[in-house]
Amino acid sequence: MLLLSRLAENLYWIGRYIERAENTARLLNVNYYATLENTSRAREYWKPLLELMGGDAGLRAKYGRVDARSISAWMAFDRDNPSSIASSIAHARENARGLRDRIPSEMWESVNRSYLSLCFENEAVLDRDGLFEYCASARDSAQFFFGIAFATLPRDEGWSFMRAGQMLERGDNTLRVLRGRFRGVDAEVDTHATARAFQDQRWVSVLKGLSAFEAYRKRVHSGLEPENIAEFLLLDEYFPRSVRYSAENLNDALMQIEHWHPNQHPEILRLSRWLVARLQYKEVEDILNEEQPSLEELIGDFNRIGAAINAAYFEEE
Repeated sequence: MLLLSRLAENLYWIGRYIERAENTARLLNVNYYATLENTSRAREYWKPLLELMGGDAGLRAKYGRVDARSISAWMAFDRDNPSSIASSIAHARENARGLRDRIPSEMWESVNRSYLSLCFENEAVLDRDGLFEYCASARDSAQFFFGIAFATLPRDEGWSFMRAGQMLERGDNTLRVLRGRFRGVDAEVDTHATARAFQDQRWVSVLKGLSAFEAYRKRVHSGLEPENIAEFLLLDEYFPRSVRYSAENLNDALMQIEHWHPNQHPEILRLSRWLVARLQYKEVEDILNEEQPSLEELIGDFNRIGAAINAAYFEEE
């Protein structure tokens, strides 16, 4: 039998898909316009983003090329890409459609409106230079949806599962962005002025892609040092898109789920508490140590928690 109602499972995946759409929109928008300003080094901007979405095999099979236009279409509108903005919103809507009588009507109207306005677009958006508006609309739609959920959804297990899905997706995304940017040129200290300016620009793109640039500049006053940026995005306890903040809120959501299902799956809480403890007590130098690839370990921790949630609550016995 199913271990939990379909309501909780669908809300969990709605949280993941809406957060994924927002993350993709932010990253696509920032990187697209950065490559327009640095056409000679566009590949160095796009490669980490493609790795974030599972590589470029599907894109090459569909378009036969890898350039700014094909990547933008693949990440924004292409329904053959399961992680595109359009696919993520469509999956969220499909999960919400089965809950129309179980969730506030405003939540359904929000995700349905996003679907109708964003999921039928195509490369004509690029022809009219409308990618910024498209990505901004996707970002705003996600924030609007979560704002409505925060204001109207009862704080029962459905809310806790949606929040768990959102925080799991957010923490994993931040880690993958950092992993991509710490590979290759970003891992090197280059004193040449041109190379250093390019690296600084790439780190600005990282911060803006995670909506962290302004918060970082207000909190850290020592420039765009990669280690300082990593420390902020990994370990800051107050910035809502940091890995630590995501892990702590994920743990809080799982503790609420435990309240509804006491002592049924203690292994999930053990995993989430271990993740929080690592982020609370580790130094950024330890996480970035090449001999001890803790970024990969942290990504693995998030994946194990997601797999444990799925196995414990959503799979049939």
